[in-house]
Amino acid sequence: MIIDCHGHYTTAPKALEEWRNRQVAALGDPSARPSPAELRIGDDEIRESIEQNQLRLMRERGSDLTIFSPRASFMAHHVGDASVSAEWASICNELCHRVAELFPDHFIGAAMLPQSPGVDPRTCLPELDRCVRDFGFVGLNLNPDPTGGYWKSPPLTDRHWYPIYERMVEYDIPAMIHVSTSCNACFHTTGAHYINADTTAVMQLIEGDLFRDFPTLRFVIPHGGGAAPYHWGRYRGLAQALKKPELREHLLRNVFFDTCVYHQPGINLLTEVIPVDNILFASEMVGAVRGIDPETGHSFDDTRRYVEAADLTAEDRHKIYEANARRVYPRLDAALKRRGR
Repeated sequence: MIIDCHGHYTTAPKALEEWRNRQVAALGDPSARPSPAELRIGDDEIRESIEQNQLRLMRERGSDLTIFSPRASFMAHHVGDASVSAEWASICNELCHRVAELFPDHFIGAAMLPQSPGVDPRTCLPELDRCVRDFGFVGLNLNPDPTGGYWKSPPLTDRHWYPIYERMVEYDIPAMIHVSTSCNACFHTTGAHYINADTTAVMQLIEGDLFRDFPTLRFVIPHGGGAAPYHWGRYRGLAQALKKPELREHLLRNVFFDTCVYHQPGINLLTEVIPVDNILFASEMVGAVRGIDPETGHSFDDTRRYVEAADLTAEDRHKIYEANARRVYPRLDAALKRRGR
């Protein structure tokens, strides 16, 4: 199998965005806030939105199953208060669950949390419980910066986050570290804020000792790990200066990187620097970069081409495509085994 660990419902029917616009417009007047019951999206609309987009590309490019979560830029945890985020997360997670129910062989869910700036992460647990217990989701997205580019939350190693980590350990599920829209004009959302957050998460984890408290906790750092693989020597040197163990011991038992890197030299570097056991296949299609690379004539986000062309053995590719995802996402592995896969 080829398992894509990083997919978002970026092609949801237009009614979702229209409902969200009404919710945001009513922030100053709660009486005008739309009810979730007012959002009506039929199964046929969902089928069309998937079959003409993600599923079509999966078939064309040869991937089999996508771990599917709500659109990252739509999470927008900085908008409104905790009640707004809770309502929005619930709606978005339910849509991803419906996708997985309609296309069980091709999609399985990962949860968006109803995070809100300055709000105790414990408030996210009921929605996470629902997604895992009722919907069968196999992971979650954790936003380390709910402020949208102003970074007012404590580092990921702070006890502030421990309630979520405790639940992750209980369920044996990983989190993908994924920010949302930037509302800071200094940081372009997908070109700067996303990559900054990936890099920042790696450094925060190096500085702390989180995995002493949670030895089975697992994180996926998306977009190839941001700048971290490119500057791996810098991070190894910083870890040494901080009197931390070598990164293989300090970080790589618990931290994994995906292949959302949109050119061949980038994948070559990722697979040369980061151990193959720590790399998971991903494309984030249909996502931030949807165009055709004029140098190759192929889509930038057709990441399987890069993995196929990298200097890897057949065993290496099997790990990247399937085995590592089954190991990092045990609930995914269990779900696949129940289906005889």
